[in-house]
Amino acid sequence: MYSSIDAKDLKNLLGTVNIIDIRDSYLYKLSNIPTSKNIPSNYLMSNPSKYLNKAETYYIYCSVGYTSAPVCNKLSAMGYNVVNVLGGYNNYYGI
Repeated sequence: MYSSIDAKDLKNLLGTVNIIDIRDSYLYKLSNIPTSKNIPSNYLMSNPSKYLNKAETYYIYCSVGYTSAPVCNKLSAMGYNVVNVLGGYNNYYGI
């Protein structure tokens, strides 16, 4: 089971946690949450062990949370430590 955090609470953790943006690369290039790394969901889910370490915790976000929640559910079931960022990018920036 994965946990969740409100996107606005993520601001206090920048630079201290692993943040992954699972949106398409073009959206990431337009704007993103500072310190995040872009791994589009299709790449991440096709080979999670290439990108993630089971000993680390990752904060996962998309645009509004509709994609990140099922991704977190699947990754958690595989043994990865993930936190879903509620509301995603839009909530972080108050859109």
